[in-house]
Formats: sequence, C-alpha cells, structure tokens
Amino acid sequence: MKLKTHLRVLGFDSDLFPQYKDYMVDGFQLARVTAVNRDNYLVKGEVGELLAEVTGKLLYGAESNVDFPVVGDWVQVQYFDDNTFAIIHQILPRKTLIKRKNPGREVEYQPIAANIDTAFIVQDLVRDFNLRRLDRYLVMVKDSKIAPVILLSKSDLISSEEINDKISQIHRLDSNLEVIPFSNVTGDGFEDILDCLKPCKTYCLIGSSGVGKTTLLNKILGEEKYTIGEVRQKDGRGRHITARRHLIILQNGSLIVDTPGMRELGIFGIEEGLSETFSEIFTIARNCQFRDCTHTHEKNCAVLGAVEEGVIDQDRYRNFLKIEKEAAYYQMSYAEKRKRDKQFGKFCKQVMKSKKKK
Repeated sequence: MKLKTHLRVLGFDSDLFPQYKDYMVDGFQLARVTAVNRDNYLVKGEVGELLAEVTGKLLYGAESNVDFPVVGDWVQVQYFDDNTFAIIHQILPRKTLIKRKNPGREVEYQPIAANIDTAFIVQDLVRDFNLRRLDRYLVMVKDSKIAPVILLSKSDLISSEEINDKISQIHRLDSNLEVIPFSNVTGDGFEDILDCLKPCKTYCLIGSSGVGKTTLLNKILGEEKYTIGEVRQKDGRGRHITARRHLIILQNGSLIVDTPGMRELGIFGIEEGLSETFSEIFTIARNCQFRDCTHTHEKNCAVLGAVEEGVIDQDRYRNFLKIEKEAAYYQMSYAEKRKRDKQFGKFCKQVMKSKKKK
C-alpha cells in the first residue's frame, strides 16, 4: 500500500505504517487532530481541515482525559455531508504523549500533545530562568521519549557572559542538552532554531506565559498570525494569550504545536522521565546499602554521601526528592480515584440491571 501524499505532509512517517495499516480500511480515512475545542475537534486529512466529533462508543468508553483525542493524534475518521464533517472512530496508537497533572485539585492527567518528536522548552533569560522548573519540564518530556531542546529567549537583554554562564548551568544538569539562546527583537539565534525544524517532524513549544513562544512562532511563520498581549514597559514582557493548542504546518514541511503558558506543572506517572533527568542520582543510588533506600536518612546511603561531598548539588537533590514525593502522592491519589470510579461504574450497572428485571 502506497502512502498518500497528504499523510506525509501531516507528519506521517514510514515507521508508523506497520502499526497503522490495519486502520486503513474501506470507508475510513486517516486524519490528524489539529485542534481540540470544548465539544468537538478539528481534523486534517485528505479533504482538508474540518470539524469532527467522536463516536458514542469512544465517548462513553473513555476512562480518563487521556482516552480522548488530543492535538497531534492520528485518528480513524469517516466523512459525512459531502466531506464537510467527520466522525472519529478510533485514536491510533500514540508514538509519544506529553501530559501533566490537570491544574487545580483534581488528580487527573491533562494530555498536552501527541506524536511529538521534539519539544522546545522555552525559558526567559531575564525573569523566567529557573533550573528547578526546567528539571520538571525535562522529566515530563523525557518520560514520553521526546527529544528536548532548550530555547533561552530575550538574549538581547543580558550580556554574552551571563548567557554563557546560564548555558553552563544547564549543561551541568545534562551535558548532552541542546541549548539555543535567541532574541525575538534582534533575530539572534533564529537561524539556529530554524535549522532544528526538519520536514515531516512534529515539534511543540512549551514554557511559562510571556516567555516569547507566540512571538517566536509568528517569526517562524513570517507573519503576525497569532496574537500576544501588550508588552509591559517595565520589563518588556508580552502577556501570552494562546487559548488552545493548534497543530500548524510550516513552509518547510515541519509541523509545530503552540501551547498555552503553564502556570502549574504537576507531574506523576513519570518514573522513566525521573530516572533519565536525574540519571546521576540514580547511578549513584545503585551503591546504596538498601534497595528500597529513600535517600533521606538511611545508613550507608550513597546518595546522601554524594550530597555531603558535593558530588550532587544540594538544590538539585532537594528538587529530586520534591518531584519524586509529589509524583508518588499524585499517583496514589490517582489510583484511588480510578478505583472509586470503577466501583461506582459497577454500582450503576447493577442498578440498571435490577430496573430491567422489574
């Protein structure tokens, strides 16, 4: 079966074909989710971009937010009304999925984007630069096996010495991280960012509000397509007002998802991302006396010894414990919530069965 041109344009690569070919059956088409609205979706496929809704089976069979389509998903659709409307029948297996804890008290996953190849993590060199927050982004991204690239905005507002110092701080976390300082004002670093964008690959921009993500996206697009808030005179920061995620096809054939700024970055279910981000701690932990060592008080704890000797930075160690403890708490709460939901579901079924008997 020959891969159709429109699928290649939307980021479909040959590696996906073996697991997706069974979804390419008569009467159905493959499309990609480009935006998520409150009650429907935008999907793009062979007939262009149009509105879509999910089937009742998919809607009522979903157990969590992760079971619904998200921007970047490949979906099996059926077209209706002269190809002006689509029904989403299935979400195809995801290559990657960026997710975090839903903001607020509810312990639930919030999917951010699916099938992302590279995540651009944007931090402001002047007011937003924060290694501890960067650790959180790296855990979230690496847990999905997505390649991270660090973009440091507003490089025109500080000296080259200060920029190099902050890059060095990041490389002390991970010497393999690609770090690109840039300025939306002078254009410095812009060509380096463009060089990262490869045809048929999918990228996303993530970071706090006001760090310059949307301004950068507009520069990449070559037009003021997306709006930012007014720039404050006291610090030169634009208020980021992206309201939703949208998958955009760039002129060079790459695809990018812009995301709203993240005020909260709660994460859980991130064991692999935690071990990759804090690999030096996990490597040293192999020498601990106890397998279930918590690295907080145990005798002959190799991690505590490394902290005392200065091998592991104290702030990084404390951030590791904080993220690990937080993730464990949320994971436990999430498991309890799922258990209660299943019990309630069984109760509802029993009630309905008893009514039918009557």
